[in-house]
Amino acid sequence: MTGLRPPLLEAKQQLADGRAKLKARHEKGSPGIQVCRACTELFDSLVLSLFEQALEDLGEAGPEGLRASVALVPHAGYGRADVAPYSDVDLMLLYDDHGAERVSPLVERLVRDVYDIGLVLGQSVRTPAEASQLACRDATICTSLIESRFLAGNEDLFNRFARRFRRDVNRRRKSILAGMQEARHEERAQFDETVYLLEPNLKRSPGGLRDVQWLRWTGFVRYGAADPDVLRLMDVLSHEDHDALLRAYEFLLRLRNELHFYADKPNDVLDRAEQMRVAEKFGYQGTEGMLPVEQFMQDYFRMTKRVSQIAERFAVSARPGSWLLAMLSPLVSHQFERDFRVEPRQISANKRGLAKLRTSLVEILRLADLSSLYNKPISHATCEAIRAAVPNLSDEIAPEAAMRFLSLLSQKARLGQLLHALLDMGVLEKLIPAYTHAHGLLQFNVYHKYTVDEHCLRAVAAATEFTADKGPLGNVYRHLKRKWLLHLALLLHDLGKGFPEDHSEVGRQIADDTARRLFLKPSDAETLRFLVHKHLLMSHLAFRRDTSDNDLLVRFAVEVGSPEVLEMLYVMSAADLASVGPGVLNAWKVEVLTDLFRRAMRHLGLDDPSRDYVAQLDNRRHEVLSHLDNGSERPWFERQVATLPGSYLAMTAPETIADDLRPLSKLGSADVVARGRYQSDTETTEYSVGTYESITPGVFHKLTGALSSQGLQILSADINTLADGLVLDRFRVSDPDFSGEPFPERIDAVRRALFAALRQPADDPPAFRRVWGANDQRRHARLSPLPTQVRIDNSTSDRYTIVDVFAADRMGLLYTITRELFDLGLSVAVAKIGTYLDQVVDVFYVTDFTGRKIEHQHHRDEIRRRLFEKIEELERREAAGAGKW
Repeated sequence: MTGLRPPLLEAKQQLADGRAKLKARHEKGSPGIQVCRACTELFDSLVLSLFEQALEDLGEAGPEGLRASVALVPHAGYGRADVAPYSDVDLMLLYDDHGAERVSPLVERLVRDVYDIGLVLGQSVRTPAEASQLACRDATICTSLIESRFLAGNEDLFNRFARRFRRDVNRRRKSILAGMQEARHEERAQFDETVYLLEPNLKRSPGGLRDVQWLRWTGFVRYGAADPDVLRLMDVLSHEDHDALLRAYEFLLRLRNELHFYADKPNDVLDRAEQMRVAEKFGYQGTEGMLPVEQFMQDYFRMTKRVSQIAERFAVSARPGSWLLAMLSPLVSHQFERDFRVEPRQISANKRGLAKLRTSLVEILRLADLSSLYNKPISHATCEAIRAAVPNLSDEIAPEAAMRFLSLLSQKARLGQLLHALLDMGVLEKLIPAYTHAHGLLQFNVYHKYTVDEHCLRAVAAATEFTADKGPLGNVYRHLKRKWLLHLALLLHDLGKGFPEDHSEVGRQIADDTARRLFLKPSDAETLRFLVHKHLLMSHLAFRRDTSDNDLLVRFAVEVGSPEVLEMLYVMSAADLASVGPGVLNAWKVEVLTDLFRRAMRHLGLDDPSRDYVAQLDNRRHEVLSHLDNGSERPWFERQVATLPGSYLAMTAPETIADDLRPLSKLGSADVVARGRYQSDTETTEYSVGTYESITPGVFHKLTGALSSQGLQILSADINTLADGLVLDRFRVSDPDFSGEPFPERIDAVRRALFAALRQPADDPPAFRRVWGANDQRRHARLSPLPTQVRIDNSTSDRYTIVDVFAADRMGLLYTITRELFDLGLSVAVAKIGTYLDQVVDVFYVTDFTGRKIEHQHHRDEIRRRLFEKIEELERREAAGAGKW
């Protein structure tokens, strides 16, 4: 700082003082737009000061100086005067032919000086002709220059540019509008296609500031005016849309100012840390069923959803029609029952049809059914008419409207898009009033990526996409007779969130209410109620319980009650996972759900499922032995196979089990065998380790530590204690270092780590390698509003005490838990490891070292307390950046 010239030092201090004053105004509640305009004025004064100083130092300050040949032109956000405290300064220097040779020194000086005082400059140097020509060829340049204003220099030069730019844009408005729309849609896709992304970018995500700007740019190109106030006076922007747009604009600007001031740098991402902080800062109190942050984000999502809709509608209405399409449309279109016209790209209502749509929900759903039948979207103008009409429709549902809606749900074509359209037009809330509460409702955990309403609609779309699945999931979905009932259950399944009661219990009541509104017959109503109330049941059992327990399977089958309901619950569970976020439903999870589905289905079709299950396991043991030697080692193999757990036998091919057992027959008491196999169908790697329990205390936790230290994500653990104290542990892992099959060298490195963990054990915890995304995981772990939970279930299993651990994912977590279980004197018989984005649910079936359940309450309380303390200690160490974690 001391190397700067005194004028720059003074300007730098003015910038710091100016930002401090603006922050004080913001803290006192000054509107966002006022702070932004004051910030623009601050930047203007500094840029003007630097410009004048540069002209003087370069000898260009007099009447014959460069001022007469150039113009400083702020554009983009700086031109629009809505810059945030740490926004870039976008500045174009216009020059005419007389100043061409003398411009370069001025530009170099300004760029250097603006940077030196602490502003980020985005600069361009062009003649008026160049600027206009480039803008007409590039939508990004064009949109930036739409927001231009004069700051200093030759104002006539700026006016010449402005007139030429407006004229050229008007001549090419059709291609420019198309280019702007394409660019915006690409940006929306880059920042996710939905408003309801749970960590939105205030500027670029759908419904953010960019959509407000898109509307302004569209207004300028199409109507010659960018200001929403002028567009309102021109009657091309409705009074309601104008007011909603300005409210959201002010909300977003104030919010962005808050993010910038708090970070002391540019920040447009409303991540979870900021959501919690801002909710408190803005005075949200919360309710018994909703956190303050959930209230705040619901306001955010509702506002941005409205902005997204307004901007999209405005862009569509401003798009010039094609004369060729208008001329050919009557030739390639046809009337449908005198109310609607089926056109090449869309379906629209004629005058008679519009009159019906304005007064009848039945007609609206008839049109939606037609859209599904022809696989074409409803036209923009028709959607607008429906949106305007819906508030005036009766809240009562006629039987014919219910029938139409259920008919729509039975069709797969365009169902996801149509349901989104019905939600956007307000129709879905008429049919299912619970969507009013769920609209924009945040699920504040790092498990879900979308809001409640968006998640439910995506779940329906995910189910319809199973049509193309070639595995058992697709086969079951394609053969469902009552797809409409499954789709309706998915539409409802999470709508009970945001209330004090358990969301599944609230969901059951919503299902009852919906069944009555839609006139479902009793059997359908009962199935709907069960699916919504028990939508987590199958996932809970598959990923948190030992499904080799035949008693548990029988209870599950009895509770489900029928093969058809089990089929729907199976598809529903997969669709629910698929709609949580990208990559949550993977091939491994489908395999686990499918295994539970198949074995439960066998129970539903047999008179004595218990006897059949035992017979199946006996047959599988014979198959395993058929792949093994019949020589002197035969008795040893028979003894080991007899002790293999049912889950291992049921889910593993006999030849694979035989391959696992062969090398164990020659193991000494101090030997270890480890191998890795890539599973292409699930895109995971399975590591198996065979040894004797006596090799070292705490075999299981040492193996988990070795895998975690290699940066592997453990998806499941299969712990098998066989005869003679032999141990065969298997781990299914995901390797973030490889998108496909790991190199042999990688598998060998992991094998060596497993071998060393048992043969050369250390008392100190392993050093866990940091992997990509670890910083985000630690931040999410600290911020999760769902506290760490340790639950102990002593009733589900007759043989084991079940320990459930719910926590935010962090490096070393599984090792910490398993090490503490060992230190508590517990033996782990079964482990179910579940990771969902950054949340984990780890389940352990344990006994004491005598093989008995933990019967005494004080002992169970001690287990709960010690695990909780160790996890919280790990979190504190991580937050402090201490230790090996």
